[in-house]
Amino acid sequence: MTKKITYLAILMVSLTYAQNNSEIAVKEAIDTFFEGFHKGDTVLMKTVMYGKFPSQTTFKDNNGNDQIHKGNVSDLLVTLASKKPDQKWQEKLLDYHIQVDGNLAHAWTPYEFWFNDQFSHCGVNSFQLFNDNGQWKIIYLVDSRRTDDCKPK
Repeated sequence: MTKKITYLAILMVSLTYAQNNSEIAVKEAIDTFFEGFHKGDTVLMKTVMYGKFPSQTTFKDNNGNDQIHKGNVSDLLVTLASKKPDQKWQEKLLDYHIQVDGNLAHAWTPYEFWFNDQFSHCGVNSFQLFNDNGQWKIIYLVDSRRTDDCKPK
């Protein structure tokens, strides 16, 4: 009986350890994505992207109607590569809520967006990632954007 309990304890610890390692690796992929974003380095961003994946943004229009803009990450890369050198974009991630199931992961990251050191808006990023033979890659991104109910830090 003691052997069974020991075996179950070791199994549970190793499963928890593997889950934590995956969560850390997912966080690192997202951090690399934003490191490239802040530097304007689209090549670095592509190292954690799985090709040209879809992206969407949700927001309220000027009349208060819910909207969704559909695009793909290539639009973001083009915009980033062509931004003016005197523009500073900073997206501050406030937290990471990561779930992993095998080779699929989801990360929910609340954020604040700052433009030239001025608060612009807040929201949440929702990333889907795929473990591509040992490397987590982003396969989908949707974010929300709002200016109300934001508490800039």
